[in-house]
Amino acid sequence: MALKIRLSRGGAKKRPFYRIVVADARSPRDGQYIEKLGHYDPMLPKDSENRVKLDVERAKYWLSCGAQPTDRVARFLGQAEVIPMPKRNNPQKAKPKAKAQERMAMAAEKAREAAEAAEAGDAEAAEA
Repeated sequence: MALKIRLSRGGAKKRPFYRIVVADARSPRDGQYIEKLGHYDPMLPKDSENRVKLDVERAKYWLSCGAQPTDRVARFLGQAEVIPMPKRNNPQKAKPKAKAQERMAMAAEKAREAAEAAEAGDAEAAEA
C-alpha cells in the first residue's frame, strides 16, 4: 500500500482549513485516512504559531514506514526540521518573464537618472 502524507480539506466555502493526514495514495483527497498528524490553517498570519500544528514524532514514524509527503507537507516538515527543506520544483517559475525584466531594467535606469540629477542638484547647492 502506497502511503502519502497530505492535506485533507475542511472548512467552509472560501474559508479553508486542512488536516495533515496519512492516507492511502488511492483514496480521495477528503476521503478516508489512516491517521491525523496535525492541521494547517492558511487564514492565519504566517508568523502565527497556530497556523501549522504537527505531531513531529508520528510524522517521523510514518516517514520511516515509507510514506511520501506531498510538496506542501514536505515544506511543513522541512520547517519543523524533520526532513531537509525541499527545493522549489521549478526554478524557471522564480524568474520574471522577458517583458517584466525589460520593465524592471527601465525602472532601474530611471532611478539611476533621478539619483544622478539629485547629485548634480546637491553639487550646485553646495557651490552657491
